[in-house]
Amino acid sequence: MISSISMLRNSFLAATLAALALPVALAQGAADVAKQLSAERFTIVSPFPPGGPVDMLARVLGDGLAKRYGQPAVVENAIGAAGNIGIEKVKRAKGDGHTLLVVPAGNLTINPTLMPKFPFDIEKDFVPVTMLAKAPNVLVASPASGIKSAKDLVAQAKAKPGTLSYASPGIGSGLHLAGELFKQQAGVDMLHVAYKGTPPALNDVLGGVVPLMFTNLPAALPFIQNGKLVALGITEAQRTPVAPNIPTLAEQGIQGVNVTSWYGVLAPAGTPPAVAEQLARDAAAILAQPEIQAKLQGQGMVQATMTPAAFAKAMKDETAVWAGVIKSRGIKAE
Repeated sequence: MISSISMLRNSFLAATLAALALPVALAQGAADVAKQLSAERFTIVSPFPPGGPVDMLARVLGDGLAKRYGQPAVVENAIGAAGNIGIEKVKRAKGDGHTLLVVPAGNLTINPTLMPKFPFDIEKDFVPVTMLAKAPNVLVASPASGIKSAKDLVAQAKAKPGTLSYASPGIGSGLHLAGELFKQQAGVDMLHVAYKGTPPALNDVLGGVVPLMFTNLPAALPFIQNGKLVALGITEAQRTPVAPNIPTLAEQGIQGVNVTSWYGVLAPAGTPPAVAEQLARDAAAILAQPEIQAKLQGQGMVQATMTPAAFAKAMKDETAVWAGVIKSRGIKAE
């Protein structure tokens, strides 16, 4: 009996000591990560030109990391090949948390299926860190079209299949695929008109040349507010705080068209999970600052930070959706 009691006492003591040691071990791990991140400068790669949302978010992240770790952060605009030059640069970098890629959704969830010779394996070549921010998309119509709601659009499209047209910034763009997904979910047939970029497409919708377009809410909002465009519906499950008066497509009975323009952060393969997790927490804290929140809102964006695991799942789920649309609609890259 005494031996059994002694064994139980020793087991309890060992378990207690292990439990007490766990926070210390975790604290040491966090301290090691902080020490590693404080060891040298950061390079934040933006694969697109200065002045756009990717560049802006890269600079916000870089400035925040520089302040947190006492090291400079340089933003490199490695431009070309539809973003692939910058992505390649990060792929070849050391996985220690000091080289990061800020990139839009399309490069991660559309291009792997759309491009026949896509040169990366996103899951193998990179470590997901976090989504940073997102901007809702909106379906808009020219006032000249007479279409005032998504229900009006569906009724007209079903009455005259294949005659209504919608503009997009180009074949295979997220906004083109949003239109194809809408057609699929609403059971309508519309004609796609591809442009080379958002500005010319939006100009033709404003001019009534093409009646419809899916576009980023920040680009369309000034024209919605002054009556030059009619907002038919937000392509998100919930209304956006950026424009809470615009109903979602789901509210109007068109389910499954959840299309958001978002921007995320990747690190090179080999980046330790603890480093990715710490960088995700850092990004969340940086973007939560009131002055950064105001900057995001000024760009029509909201914070969308998450854990690396949640980000990995979000990318995987969205990639599957777009792969289905691209294959079922027979969409091929230009």
